[in-house]
Amino acid sequence: MPALVNFRGDNDIRCPLDAGLYLSLAPPGDVYYPPCKRSRVTAGSLHVAIQSAIDPVSSPKELPRSIDSLPDECLFEVLRRLPGDNERSISACVSKRWLMLLGGLRQEEIRDAQPLKIDLNDKADGFDDETGIDCNGCLTRCLEGKEASDVRLAAVAVGTSGRGGLGKLVIRGSNPLRGVTDLGISTIAHGCPSLRVLSLCDVPLVTDDGLSEIVSGCHLLEKLELSQCPLISDKGLIAVAKNCPNLVSLTIESCAQIGNLGFQSIGRLCPNLKSVSIKDCPLLGDQGIAGLVSYASTSLTKIKLLGLKVTDMSLALIGHYGKAITDLVFSGLSNVSERGFWVLGNALGLQNLKSFIVTSCRGMTDLGIEAVGKGCPGLKTLHLRRCVFLSDNGLRAFAKAAGSLENLQLEECNRITLAGVVGALLNSNAKFKSLSLVKCLGIRDIPAAPAELPSCNSLRSLTIRDCVGFGSSSLAAVGKLCPQLQNVDLSGIVGVTDDGLLPLIETCKRGLVKVSLGGCVNLTDVAVSSLAKLHGSTIQLLNLEGCKRVTDEAVMAITEGCVLLSDLYLSGCSITDYGVAALTSARQLELKVLSLSGCSGVSDRSLPLLSKIGITLAGLNLQHCNLISGRAIRALGEKMWWCDILS
Repeated sequence: MPALVNFRGDNDIRCPLDAGLYLSLAPPGDVYYPPCKRSRVTAGSLHVAIQSAIDPVSSPKELPRSIDSLPDECLFEVLRRLPGDNERSISACVSKRWLMLLGGLRQEEIRDAQPLKIDLNDKADGFDDETGIDCNGCLTRCLEGKEASDVRLAAVAVGTSGRGGLGKLVIRGSNPLRGVTDLGISTIAHGCPSLRVLSLCDVPLVTDDGLSEIVSGCHLLEKLELSQCPLISDKGLIAVAKNCPNLVSLTIESCAQIGNLGFQSIGRLCPNLKSVSIKDCPLLGDQGIAGLVSYASTSLTKIKLLGLKVTDMSLALIGHYGKAITDLVFSGLSNVSERGFWVLGNALGLQNLKSFIVTSCRGMTDLGIEAVGKGCPGLKTLHLRRCVFLSDNGLRAFAKAAGSLENLQLEECNRITLAGVVGALLNSNAKFKSLSLVKCLGIRDIPAAPAELPSCNSLRSLTIRDCVGFGSSSLAAVGKLCPQLQNVDLSGIVGVTDDGLLPLIETCKRGLVKVSLGGCVNLTDVAVSSLAKLHGSTIQLLNLEGCKRVTDEAVMAITEGCVLLSDLYLSGCSITDYGVAALTSARQLELKVLSLSGCSGVSDRSLPLLSKIGITLAGLNLQHCNLISGRAIRALGEKMWWCDILS
């Protein structure tokens, strides 16, 4: 197979030809730009040119003896008559002029064109994990940075046309000197009618004309992403709506010229649209959102609105027309007030909403969150981040109203206190399984844990991360409140000591499975040993990174008590070669990941022992272990060739 056929956009096109053949008749520059209108060729001149190419001896001496003397119109006719894809790929290596002419060939212009043949060996590339699309075009190409140019796109168009066709194209960035323009996009439009996924990110030279051309040639397009495309406006998006009835997913980010008209057309003309993500489009307002959600009310299931100037009206429309919506994401909606979220819930249209994420929206208050809880009966996941006006009263009211809530995440909500969290737990339904508190500065430690507390038997996962005011007394109270925990993450809680962790360990009845204690610098071997003894039969992941007071004694307890442990993180602990020897001698352990980064007591003597861990180990971190030499690590890498070793 020629090099061009196997071209994937990450290598230059290299041909064993004289450099003088490149751009023989083209204007100066690295990219050939054919004239917009082909020059008129008379029958006499065409006959002379062809005769010169066929029989240079008998042709007039003043004519050059090269097929490149043919004008574009004649050379185009020759190239489109090539018998097969293999011949076209070889011809594209002759010069950039030939490449660009072949890139401009449409499938219907190829004489005696045959239907595309799918290469079954490439069918795995045709399935997009993100969208679930099984493409007839089975190939994927990604061009990034300086590799993204018109010549590369032409090579992709020619090289993939005979191998099942291009199904997914991603362009990130653009060559600063020979960037992607409408010309390169047009080659994809002509040669890749099977394209279903297109992503254009930071391509400042592509205009509405280029986008219009590619969607007019690629009617099967199902997913489109446009990010930082300053020359694409409503005109281009309207062309997408008219030519892509199968569009399923649309992402528009930082496109300053796209506004209401484009999104209204998308809603009206794309009946299969399911997912829309819009970020930082200053021209988009309530009218665009109204047209989008009202026309696509039966199909649209996912909406993301980030950094837009929409008002309460948009939230009211979503709340009324969003009958099919299952996922909502709002971020940075500075013009939306408390009234908007209140109407969103009370419109009673979001009956199928399952996941709701709100970030930096000042309108999310106690009144708004309570309305969402009452108006969205199927809501299972709520993630609130930097909602500065949300307090304990709203949290308790929401927990009481949300009858299907399973997962609650609060991040940087500084008016929430431990009393509000406890109230939410006690008012939650029997389906509530996961609670996460991250960087909530209002969470403060209590003087002492109450002797008796009602329990929340449904909670299985608890995350309290980087809440600097949280301490041992609060942790002990949480342990009594939630006796059925299986996953606990207390990363970054420096106030937690053995006295706080031990009650939680002792009250968990189901058996802990995943425990993350990274950064809990006050924990000692006592707590870790108790954890291994009481939950060793169930624990699978243990993270002790940064626990400087954890020593080889804790490792001994882990090796004796933990039989199912697969991931162990000991970075920054006071572990020595003796602890590593104990760990590697435990036959019942089948570790997959082991991290010893920053363990200053581990030396070269431990490496032969590590090689005995077994073939189950897939990842080993030995970074910043100053007593381990590079030579010893290389020797270990040769023995454990199956393991990814970081050093």
